[in-house]
Amino acid sequence: MRGWRVATLALMAALSLPVFAATPKAAPATSKAPAKDQTKALLQFQRDLASVIALRTDAEPLLAAALLARPLTGTPEVLSYHALLERASRNEDAGPAVTWAQLADCSNKSGDCPNTDALAKLEQQAPDNAAVWLLKLAVDDHAGNKDSVRADLTRAASAKLYDDYMGNSLKALANSVSQLPPPADTFSPLQGAGAAGVQMVLVYGLGAAQPMPGFQVTARFCEDNKSDDGVTADCLKLAKVLEWGSSPLGRSLGLHLRETLSTDAAQQQGARVARQNLVWQMQRFAQLTMQGQGDKVTAQKLLALARTGGTEMSVVLSALRAYGIPAEAPAGWEPAKAES
Repeated sequence: MRGWRVATLALMAALSLPVFAATPKAAPATSKAPAKDQTKALLQFQRDLASVIALRTDAEPLLAAALLARPLTGTPEVLSYHALLERASRNEDAGPAVTWAQLADCSNKSGDCPNTDALAKLEQQAPDNAAVWLLKLAVDDHAGNKDSVRADLTRAASAKLYDDYMGNSLKALANSVSQLPPPADTFSPLQGAGAAGVQMVLVYGLGAAQPMPGFQVTARFCEDNKSDDGVTADCLKLAKVLEWGSSPLGRSLGLHLRETLSTDAAQQQGARVARQNLVWQMQRFAQLTMQGQGDKVTAQKLLALARTGGTEMSVVLSALRAYGIPAEAPAGWEPAKAES
């Protein structure tokens, strides 16, 4: 599965933002002290912002407050990730996006991730979402429940859509970060983006910290069982769902499955071209987010796109269109080689 791993590494690199608890990259300093002070100020701002947003009662701002509070330490219980999401989940307007965030309300150290109650609730809330069943597939694979893994694959392949709700998280954060203006000590005066740059990195840095379905496990299961016609048929069916889904990584897996499992040479080639275009798109979007840390207009435009409430993939493509960047890679372009 080296091809899938390389593509995943390339996409993850393209998606990454230089954040520390969603902290914007500081301008080069002559000593480490200014950068350290700026980081401290940013963390305090993040804490203050979460405290203000937590006064709201609707599910969306409470989701934003929880995402802001999640990487912080030493917060009171009422400002904990768990407490804020519990409040959000009790609202009538709470949907699967809140429950999806609750998947991360767990402890990796104690081995109880993802949150099993949240996963069970998602199975009821979003039974037609392939992301739910791919997550369950990974859980069942870890537990060694082979029959359940096979059933999960069938459910994922039969789903109507794939959505990991990152678009909802981006919208919640983008609609909330303006509740407090970032103090002057949270960004360098040498950076032209100013407050908008801080807000943009908070939104895209924290919004990207979503629970992830079992992409690697799914890829391995399809590869290991490709001699089984039934499994291959379901994997190819799943590929179509993923290709039109909300996530660049999900789309990458879908294209990988089509390329490696389809017996049609034209389908294989089409998948290879589409995967290359996907890496191109994500690298160009990563450049825009970097640009937004130093350019106010770019930061504001990316914040406006996040507020639209689309999917992660739609935000990426909308950003490229806004800057006149083609969605197709130029002829002869190749992504940077990822280490194996």
